[in-house]
Amino acid sequence: MSSAPYKHLYLVDGSGYIFRAYFAIPPRSTSDGTPTNATFGFTNMLIKLLRDSDADAIAVIFDKSSKSFRNEIYGEYKAHRPEPPEDLIPQFAAIREATKAFNLPCIEMEGYEADDLIATYARQAKDAGAEVTIVSSDKDLMQLVDGGIAMLDPMKDKAIGPDEVVEKFGVPPEKVVDVQALAGDSVDNVPGVPGIGIKTAAQLINEYGDLETLLERAEEIKQTKRREKLIENAEMARISKQLVTLERYAPVEEGIDGFALRQPEPEALRAFLERYEFRSVLRRLSEQLGGEETDEATPAPAAPGEAKYELVQDLKALERWVTAARKRGVLAVDTETTSLDAVAAELVGISLATEAGQACYVPVGHKGGAPADGALDLEGSGAEAPQQIPLKDAIACLKPLLEDPGVLKIGQNIKYDLLV
Repeated sequence: MSSAPYKHLYLVDGSGYIFRAYFAIPPRSTSDGTPTNATFGFTNMLIKLLRDSDADAIAVIFDKSSKSFRNEIYGEYKAHRPEPPEDLIPQFAAIREATKAFNLPCIEMEGYEADDLIATYARQAKDAGAEVTIVSSDKDLMQLVDGGIAMLDPMKDKAIGPDEVVEKFGVPPEKVVDVQALAGDSVDNVPGVPGIGIKTAAQLINEYGDLETLLERAEEIKQTKRREKLIENAEMARISKQLVTLERYAPVEEGIDGFALRQPEPEALRAFLERYEFRSVLRRLSEQLGGEETDEATPAPAAPGEAKYELVQDLKALERWVTAARKRGVLAVDTETTSLDAVAAELVGISLATEAGQACYVPVGHKGGAPADGALDLEGSGAEAPQQIPLKDAIACLKPLLEDPGVLKIGQNIKYDLLV
């Protein structure tokens, strides 16, 4: 095979990532109700890879359908998987749109799972002299890890190498399939050997070397029930190994030479971001995309007569501001505390702004009544505390918003606010 026209190939497990993003990122949707949380997480992940990694080649791999050649080996394979959530289904197509908007290869193949295509391309790229990083946390892909192939968990931004595989399975990457064959997988309906889990499977493989040797010497097992289970389910263990072993020679049509990075077409990328109302992303990429930003992206400062400042003293009002921040995609945050020492400080209140002239103050820890001028007492000298949202309720309401990577956070000395 000729050498690869790039140094470092990133293979993105698109089908695996969409599920993790869906459950990790708070619900969000466009103005017409189209769900976008998983699509938004995927879009930001691509941007981060393009911006922060040393990748000079990227391909995104998807499952074509729920059936593969493994169903011919074992008819019950993945038979019990539930249907995806209703609001996730339309995002499968949207993630493919995102991939194409960034001008990245979008690859899927009938009869093979995304993991098989990743295994095939990883082998090809490594053989061609390229370094390979698989962007996924899927345990089934850990069998591929070796000196030239690593993994990256994009949700945790954590590298997965041989040491992490041993920590997960108790064996090195080349023996992962033997452990999986014994332990089975209830999610994918891989039968394995009843009564044997990952820990026991790892002990057996470390002692006997590999699955076939273990099965041939099963009579030597001292534990009666374990010995009987291994003998009775030997063939099922062999079938399970076929199910968990990834196909590294899938007959792929697209070649790895076409994975070298190409600049996205500004008009196509802008159209995608506008269609799904990813305003914060539009702002971040405005220089790259060129042209004028939309009104939503760069609002003009409000005139004094248009300004709205609100004292938020109940949960319903706070939820309204959270919704507004999500819709805008940007939020300015400041805290009012009892001390300049972030470790010793107690939280008194939180200021939020969604745009110029649109802001609120949320009291959560005031201890005194209002002074004569109508202001809130920050010193605690009054007899009664003002009406305010309980601190734990305010935090519970704001936490998903503050953790949402889709909402840009702006602050002065924001490290202090984060510590508080």
